[in-house]
Amino acid sequence: MEKILVVDDEENIRLLYQEELEEEGYTVEVAAHGQEALDKLKTFRPDLITLDIRMPGMDGVETLQRIREVQRDVPVILCSAYGEYKQDLTTWASDAYVIKTSDLTELKGAIKTLLSRD
Repeated sequence: MEKILVVDDEENIRLLYQEELEEEGYTVEVAAHGQEALDKLKTFRPDLITLDIRMPGMDGVETLQRIREVQRDVPVILCSAYGEYKQDLTTWASDAYVIKTSDLTELKGAIKTLLSRD
């Protein structure tokens, strides 16, 4: 079973993603911020990470850079309610960029595409 780490500071988003992705058959762990995600990577080896950009403390871009230092090959999907980040060069280190909506079709499609690369 493939494992996904969901990183988002909004509890309702974490719960929504966890519930929807578990229904798709994935094992899901959640983290409320970047440091918690980095701590989880010490024991949880996800096959993919969804990562919010705007979070207090360490934002998603910095978290992405630190994830790449620890686990270089894990696919990362940046998720944001703000489309302007898609044009930001610092977000290009991610494997995909998804605009947050309550319809998770785009996110689920990106996850399936990235996990089928192996």
